[in-house]
Amino acid sequence: MRYYSFIFGLGIIGVFFIQLLIPGFTDRFLLTPAAFSQPWRLVTAIFLHGSAGHLLYNLFALLLFGFILERLAGNRNFLLIFFMSGIFANVFSVFFYSRALGASGAIFGVIGALTIIRPMMTVWAFSLPMPLFVASMLWAIGDVLGVFFPQGTANLAHLAGLGVGLIFGIFLRERRSSNSREKVVLPEDYMKRWEDTYVG
Repeated sequence: MRYYSFIFGLGIIGVFFIQLLIPGFTDRFLLTPAAFSQPWRLVTAIFLHGSAGHLLYNLFALLLFGFILERLAGNRNFLLIFFMSGIFANVFSVFFYSRALGASGAIFGVIGALTIIRPMMTVWAFSLPMPLFVASMLWAIGDVLGVFFPQGTANLAHLAGLGVGLIFGIFLRERRSSNSREKVVLPEDYMKRWEDTYVG
């Protein structure tokens, strides 16, 4: 099974080295109001990072939560959640930030979907073990506070990505639940042959 979370992880590491080596590369592909006329920035900005710390934080979250979501929901759903969350977060960010970059919006979407699918999964957050839904609420509260007390982080992008992920998670959980309730119906001729063989 191919895990896109690992592929994307390698990709953002490679892109970060390109950012360091090629002057002007980051400015050409990060998110700015120019995205209205250069829509590829809505995607390319996801794979850019502003520092090694920014990269490592997102890389750890992507590999951890992305791997689990892919195992539970499949590659196709992971790709859909990752890109839709990242793109929507970037569209939302254009109206509030003059410059933005990073995979955080997409990763928060992954976390949001996983929160709905596996809310009681234990994670370490703030140096404590806790259910994922509690950690997600605390991260969301932190981003809401960050909107009012900004520290250079695109908190609204995190919240937008998380919201998209939660919606996808509800859809996936409902679909999994309905599939599990489907009845197995055996054809009548099959049952007749079984009776003739093992009963009659």
